[in-house]
Amino acid sequence: MSTLAHTMMTAARSTDSGLAGPGELDRYPYAEGPVADRVGTPAWDGGEPELGRVSRRAAASRGRGLHGQLVQQLGQMIVSGDLGADRPLVPEEIGQRFEVSRTVVRESLRVLEAKGLVSARPNVGTRVRPVSDWNLLDPDIIEWRAFGPQRDDQRRELSELRWTIEPLAARLAAGHGREEVQQRLCDMVEIMSHAMAQGDALTYARADTEFHSLLIQIAGNRMLEHLSGIVSAALQVSGGPVTACDRPNETSLAQHARIVDALGTGDGTAAETAMRQLLTVHPEVERVVPAPREH
Repeated sequence: MSTLAHTMMTAARSTDSGLAGPGELDRYPYAEGPVADRVGTPAWDGGEPELGRVSRRAAASRGRGLHGQLVQQLGQMIVSGDLGADRPLVPEEIGQRFEVSRTVVRESLRVLEAKGLVSARPNVGTRVRPVSDWNLLDPDIIEWRAFGPQRDDQRRELSELRWTIEPLAARLAAGHGREEVQQRLCDMVEIMSHAMAQGDALTYARADTEFHSLLIQIAGNRMLEHLSGIVSAALQVSGGPVTACDRPNETSLAQHARIVDALGTGDGTAAETAMRQLLTVHPEVERVVPAPREH
């Protein structure tokens, strides 16, 4: 096993909390914890009077800070439909409800505006925008949709998108192989193998995420490279039997290894085929993507 692989596996198991310690894998963003640990989506009207204090305590425990936690709360409320389209958002009301300063509210609304969730106009104020205006490729919006009422649609759409971009990325990556990249992909497969043998789902998921993100990044297509965050988000929030990657087994591990071998020999067709086989759905959800086609 390479030194890098050993370091990453050691780091990923370094704490009792289940979160990875310092290590290479931590250079990438991962979900902060299981769904059960997330702050629930409150109703705007008739909310609990302690909502603001609860939010602040949750922010401290999760390390988000007031600004990040408010973005999370408001984003979840908008995406879930608790705050419907064209709903006015009054900064003063938000500040009082969540017990945060005007500065925190203002900065949070700016973040949400950048994501297309709200708009602010003179003499109109800040209002919730319709779904058609949202940046649906934003990793935060992907997460909020995946854990809200639209969870089934979000996971299906992510699977369809992955089916479209990842086989292409695998084919293109075969022409851009570099020794250090090949070694890193091999490291990821080795980590996944060891993690699966140990029943270490967290380490497996993190190595799997890096594998797929790195593959897209080396495809040599900058537009595809910008989609690597979407694939990472898809792997983090899948939460259901959509692709082989969601259920670690010897077959999916072998497909990862075949992709690496194909990249090493520059065989784009083999790399694409292996990726399609890896992304093949389970029988109970075969409606998500079509069956692999012969080339």
